[in-house]
Amino acid sequence: MSNLPEVKIGVVAVSRDCFPESLSVNRRKALMKAYTEKYGTDSVYECPVCIVESEIHMVQALEDIKKAGCNALCVYLGNFGPEISETLLAKHFDGPAMFIAAAEETQNDLVGGRGDAYCGMLNASYNLKLRNIKAYIPENPVGTAAECADMLHEFIPIARAIVGLSDLKIISFGPRPLNFLACNAPIKQLYNLGVEIEENSELDLFEAFKKHDGDERIPAKVKEMEAELGAGNHKPEVLPKLAQYELTLLDWIEAHKGYRKYVAIAGKCWPAFQTQFGFVPCYVNSRLTGMGIPVSCEVDIYGCLSEFIGTCVSADTVTLLDINNTVPDDMYEESIKGKFNYTHNDTFMGFHCGNTNSKKLTSCNMKYQMIMARTLPEEVTQGTLEGDILPGDITFYRLQSTADSKLRAYIAQGEVLPVATRSFGGIGIFAIPEMGRFYRHVLIEKNFPHHGAVAFGHFGKALYEVFKYIGVPVEDLNFNQPKGMLYPTENPFA
Repeated sequence: MSNLPEVKIGVVAVSRDCFPESLSVNRRKALMKAYTEKYGTDSVYECPVCIVESEIHMVQALEDIKKAGCNALCVYLGNFGPEISETLLAKHFDGPAMFIAAAEETQNDLVGGRGDAYCGMLNASYNLKLRNIKAYIPENPVGTAAECADMLHEFIPIARAIVGLSDLKIISFGPRPLNFLACNAPIKQLYNLGVEIEENSELDLFEAFKKHDGDERIPAKVKEMEAELGAGNHKPEVLPKLAQYELTLLDWIEAHKGYRKYVAIAGKCWPAFQTQFGFVPCYVNSRLTGMGIPVSCEVDIYGCLSEFIGTCVSADTVTLLDINNTVPDDMYEESIKGKFNYTHNDTFMGFHCGNTNSKKLTSCNMKYQMIMARTLPEEVTQGTLEGDILPGDITFYRLQSTADSKLRAYIAQGEVLPVATRSFGGIGIFAIPEMGRFYRHVLIEKNFPHHGAVAFGHFGKALYEVFKYIGVPVEDLNFNQPKGMLYPTENPFA
């Protein structure tokens, strides 16, 4: 199944009737030319019906881009723009919208060729606020054709996340494990975001799993797993059960997604899962996440929501990790200090039992779950995927509902260091600038749980805009502040 939306942006140029319409026509053509030369034509559509000067034009343009299959909108001010009609475009369009505007082109044409879109953007933003209309406005929204083409392209991952959320269903299985209140959060904000949730019991899942006993598709699925694991297939005896479980989840998705196009799963993995199913689900979770269907551990509903947003933004596999343990002093001294520009407090280990996709590990091994095996027979804890996480740029982030149903989020960019962890599970040594202060004054102070989503690359800019667009207050949109920029709760004398 395809679990990510394809974004198609309808570009609609607008013009104030006391300005030459030709300004908007020619500047729209220049924008589209700049975009297609650099990025191609797959993701944009130029509305040819009209330049919007009136409410009637607005209706005509909306009908045209809807007919063309556009699910995102770019309102382009070729000149000052009609503040009412242009904001009504965003009001009546069913999807994310952005506003950008044309810069003046040459000193030799500042009489008949002056468009004043720099001024018009102010009125557009004012009217959007008057009408309570959401829209994405870039940091520098007035630019040349080439600059506006780049802004348009940067809108694609933002729009993909917003479109995805509007058609997402989260499927959860079972309540959170005992003594696991950290990932508990009210689901009210899911509905506010337009996300559906289907909550099921572990017994429902177990019944469905048993109905897949002897499924004729199991051998082919086992071969897929064998090919992926290669020499890391240390527990071949558990693969048929894991294949049966994967088929159970995929069939459940198809039978239960209903009218929604996209799905994410918040799964149960302990304490009774192992003894009843006879394995742990980590490897299957990693495989589904690699298919673009994020699966969170321990029924972390906002964790899987965060993973889905990161999948949309990055168009790549993500993972969910514990912000887990410190880097030992001797490891820092031997392998990090002097080799990388990070203090000891900038580093930590991100870990989970075995849910990270094999493509995001330096190598992988199918093993048993060591923590669970301390209290259970080893044979029922098989199914984790262990390995060090690939070094490279990452973004650690999370969207969360507070106990009183308010949205809160954090974003921190950093990297996974190319340093052997010498540990177990899916694990990596992470370095985030000023992580120690961020840990204390955001993660602890703002009551975030220990699970964080990880996107592989630097996607802070797009994630920040997504979170703003969906309603996270700016004061609750946290980031790792640089040295010299104090957090509100930070002691200035410390």
